Amino acid sequence: MWVTLLAITVSRSVAEQQAYYDDQAVANDDANNAYNNYYDSSQYNGAFSAGDDTITYWTDYAILPKRCIVYNNVDVLVFSVHEEYYKQCQDSPIGTYITPVPNFLQGYLQYYQQIQEDKGYDDYELPEVAQYAYCTRIVIENEERWLQIGCSDDDALSIAVNLYEDNTCTTRVTTNDGYDDTNIDVSEINLPFKHCQSCVMWVDKNDDEIDDMFYENRKTNAPLCSTAWNYKQSCDRKCLRTGLESESREGWNTPDRVLLAILGVFGFGMLIAILNKRQNMSNKDALLEQAAMTAAGLHQTHVVGIFLLIILVVTVFGLLQLKNITWALLLIMNTTLFGYLMKLTVDSGVSTGETVVGPDGTIIKHAESDDSSVESMSKNTKNAGTYMLPTIT
Repeated sequence: MWVTLLAITVSRSVAEQQAYYDDQAVANDDANNAYNNYYDSSQYNGAFSAGDDTITYWTDYAILPKRCIVYNNVDVLVFSVHEEYYKQCQDSPIGTYITPVPNFLQGYLQYYQQIQEDKGYDDYELPEVAQYAYCTRIVIENEERWLQIGCSDDDALSIAVNLYEDNTCTTRVTTNDGYDDTNIDVSEINLPFKHCQSCVMWVDKNDDEIDDMFYENRKTNAPLCSTAWNYKQSCDRKCLRTGLESESREGWNTPDRVLLAILGVFGFGMLIAILNKRQNMSNKDALLEQAAMTAAGLHQTHVVGIFLLIILVVTVFGLLQLKNITWALLLIMNTTLFGYLMKLTVDSGVSTGETVVGPDGTIIKHAESDDSSVESMSKNTKNAGTYMLPTIT
């Protein structure tokens, strides 16, 4: 009797489990159809497509996945396509594009599986987490939810399984902090961010292992590049800014701040040295300096005003995170200060009585020549115009 009851219980659980899996399969199929129909709707019609650009042979092409971002509430992957794969994506790309992460991932998984098959691993199976490349149904606490791989909330160079409310995987389920990632491990899938990938990966094979159409099929059937290309959309300026590295979006990173501090301290130190040099200038050098400024149409107040204006402009550009122009202005300002400091140093060295040698090797000025020359001249001019007769003994 107990055996009969146990058999009935087991048969019922097996039947219920099979029914559950059947329902899951039907729900997932419906979800995939709904997902595809959503992106084929009028809202996205033509947005993610190959357009009129058709590439038949992918042999010479390469693809560079850059970042994973959320753009217009869609998880997309930013990538560039290059025409000469042997240059390792160092040449100018034919364009920078975005494509939905699930589409890119599906192409990458097919690409990776193709490589494994070419290596002879016919029994290779994709990792279990690969199922979330498609919109997948799940029941959490008697509530129907949907899972699909998208961008990670913490890192733009990684992916995560995101949680959605609908079978189109478009309405996110987020926490109070705005996160929609689940804790499902996706470490078995490593998208090649920042790594150049040849669209066609050749594997050494014996001629008796392949047919006549093998090479032709590999040239035309490039799952990763063709899938990304067929679902691509041009990455505009807003997209490019969104796809920048997190350090660039956040502003000045730690190395930038260190270099800014060094340049600031260096410039401030030169400014203090310049002020000290000017205070210790002789009257003669001060007059010459003033004459040179007057000849240029400048006054001391003008120079101070220009310097303060430059500091203000550099500060504003730095706060606006305009790095290139900030670096340029800082370098120009420090170079100018350094050049002026060197000029004052040389001039002060001459005026303090250092021996100056001319280009022909003759001594132009001796140490303490100002005072000694005046005294010698006064001594020589005391008896000017007189003649002393020699004394004869």
